[in-house]
Amino acid sequence: MQTAPAPGPASLHILGSRQFGGADKFYVRLALALALAGDRVATLHRTRAPVGDAILGADSQVQDFTLPLANNWDAWSRWRIRRLVRAWKPRIVQTYMGRATTLTRLPADGPAVHIARLGGYYKIRGKYEHAHAWIGNTKGVCDFLVQSGLPAKRVFHIGNFVDEPGEANPAEIARLRQAHSIPQDAIILFTLGRFIDIKGFDDLLDAFQRIPREINGRPIRLLIGGDGPMREQLHKQCADLGLNDHVHWLGWVSDPVPWYRMTDIALVPSRHETLGNVILEAWSYGLPVLSTDNPGAMEIAEDGHDILIARHTNPADLAAKLLEMLQAPAQSLRNLADNGLENIRQRHGKDRIVHQYHELYAELLRRRGLS
Repeated sequence: MQTAPAPGPASLHILGSRQFGGADKFYVRLALALALAGDRVATLHRTRAPVGDAILGADSQVQDFTLPLANNWDAWSRWRIRRLVRAWKPRIVQTYMGRATTLTRLPADGPAVHIARLGGYYKIRGKYEHAHAWIGNTKGVCDFLVQSGLPAKRVFHIGNFVDEPGEANPAEIARLRQAHSIPQDAIILFTLGRFIDIKGFDDLLDAFQRIPREINGRPIRLLIGGDGPMREQLHKQCADLGLNDHVHWLGWVSDPVPWYRMTDIALVPSRHETLGNVILEAWSYGLPVLSTDNPGAMEIAEDGHDILIARHTNPADLAAKLLEMLQAPAQSLRNLADNGLENIRQRHGKDRIVHQYHELYAELLRRRGLS
């Protein structure tokens, strides 16, 4: 059994996004986890960004700051970041994605180490080279960073963790079922994400249309949480395929807990995922997962052991694998789910990831002679 991680150095975490996607949620989770471990932690983000509500609502010891961070050329915000670093005196300044990294410029021989944390295959030139070290959340991202010209000795791999699974009030689950007209005996398939091309929701609808409407007398319902620019296109596709009575559109899901708690199989139809936080979330809820062979899934999971894999951008194969899961013995699905949960515990647990961050922070400070 792992012991609680020891406190690490003071760290300032900077994010320039106004979204609340996977990277934004991890920014919140990591800051809160480091503070819970006893670290002195501050967050800096855009004014009125949803991450601020999440941090303040957590009632933590995190100090929260805001700036406009209007664009990559926001000279005033860049100056204010330097002032905050001098005043707050973090040992580590960790930036997330391009805007925050571009606006953060710290001397290589100064009292703080600047780490850029990347969760995707972003353009490096002009945005990231000036950082003192880089973290990729997958080995694939780390390889990409080195191939992009960054020095391998300053590129590090640390994965993600997800929140502990929450409990849902049975009355709330019943209310949601009734509100969305979901039959009590339905087999529930659940997926969520932004309605953009790489998420593959159009492939999922095509695949869902190919499978039976019920298995062993139980209706099959597909629950899709999310929103985005492809919403009207996806809703029209659903209607054209005759699926309106079998697909439930949930809108943007701010609290996925009750949906995970009523789910039988979690789906990740993406054409590309750098890591795949939905896989980690579904595993944490003890669910069997069907995913495409996107890079994230192929790195963190093993087909037939803790996940079932279908070819991406291939609705026929996705349908075949989904039908295989729907017809599989209950114990086979239980084995997939149990192995996924063990994967979380062994490789993606919160304490493990926090410990890895602490170890990296200490190593970088030692290299700088600041330990």
